Amino acid sequence: MKEKLNKPEHGKALPPKRGNMSTSRKPWQKNDIPMREPADDVCWGRQPVLDLVRTSPERCTKLVIANNVRPPFLDELVDAARLGKVVYQMAAPEALESLCGGARHQGVACRITDAKLQELEPFLKSLPNDKPALFVVLDHIEDPHNLGAIVRSAEAAGARAVIFPKRRSALPGGTVVKVSAGAAIRLPMISVVNVARCLDLLKAAGFWTVGLDKQAAASLWGETPFQARTALVVGAEDEGLSRLVRENCDQLVRIPIRGVVGSLNASVAAALGMFEWSRVYLER
Repeated sequence: MKEKLNKPEHGKALPPKRGNMSTSRKPWQKNDIPMREPADDVCWGRQPVLDLVRTSPERCTKLVIANNVRPPFLDELVDAARLGKVVYQMAAPEALESLCGGARHQGVACRITDAKLQELEPFLKSLPNDKPALFVVLDHIEDPHNLGAIVRSAEAAGARAVIFPKRRSALPGGTVVKVSAGAAIRLPMISVVNVARCLDLLKAAGFWTVGLDKQAAASLWGETPFQARTALVVGAEDEGLSRLVRENCDQLVRIPIRGVVGSLNASVAAALGMFEWSRVYLER
């Protein structure tokens, strides 16, 4: 006997099986807006955009505000845009959803120019010699979310700048600005061609270079490896520090880890190192 087929009655379509329903869409996303990473020239979110308009209006090529944004934030943002001579327009919320790839834009987005990156040698010459200073040097951090989280922690820990290579590295675009809560706009970002050569320049300027390496014999929690002028070197999460960079560090330290995890996220490891330096030299 043949098994009866489960056909729809009276021409009505059967509802899709629960197992076939897409689970990638967030509750706040519309069905017709596929989730994708926003372009690097887009900054979104109320606080990051407001910080950008206030502190770096020259980087704003176009500010877009959803027409459902209300005072007092609307007045605050428009006043800042007018003061900084930033071109802005009101638009339907759907236009921002398309611009931001379905990200939670909070009703505001801004197209931005490339970040103004600083040169290492002139920046070193501008530093006072009699005050503690921390540089965070990144060795091939390619994930913009990791870069943004590191920059946010660097500002909070009192670092003077974040240094990253021009190649094989995430760049400080819109995602980095958003994840860093705007810190990527305020904190000096320095790009270098060669990280190992950069460490030589830092040493010549009186900086002690400390690399985070899970294979190191010395512990971060032992006798402090830091000096008042320190460059903390952080490698990629999977690969760690590259060989030349590791060999060029004055000292290598590890973060003691329990359990079976084996390693920490690069941004978490960087934050632990930065705040240990801050505890010793800024919290006195």
